[in-house]
Amino acid sequence: MRRRIGILREEVWVDENGAVVRYNLGFLLPHLSGVDNGRILGFDNAHDAHERHFMGSVSAVRFTSYSAIANRFYREVEGVRRSYEDQSVR
Repeated sequence: MRRRIGILREEVWVDENGAVVRYNLGFLLPHLSGVDNGRILGFDNAHDAHERHFMGSVSAVRFTSYSAIANRFYREVEGVRRSYEDQSVR
């Protein structure tokens, strides 16, 4: 049985109408990297722009909805997690 690794962080702020106004999604592997406080992958809109963080690099992302960003985040987390687990089994 494989051991699941990493820390998932999901912070979401909504307004009185239930619309997402701020979000911060993070996948942390602090034992692997001290860059960006151990955040390997993340999506946020903390600086009035929608951004993707990966291994210390930041790039702009197109925002259509929070749901779409969250789905992309969780798909990418699974890919990173699988890759890491495959390497650690060897």
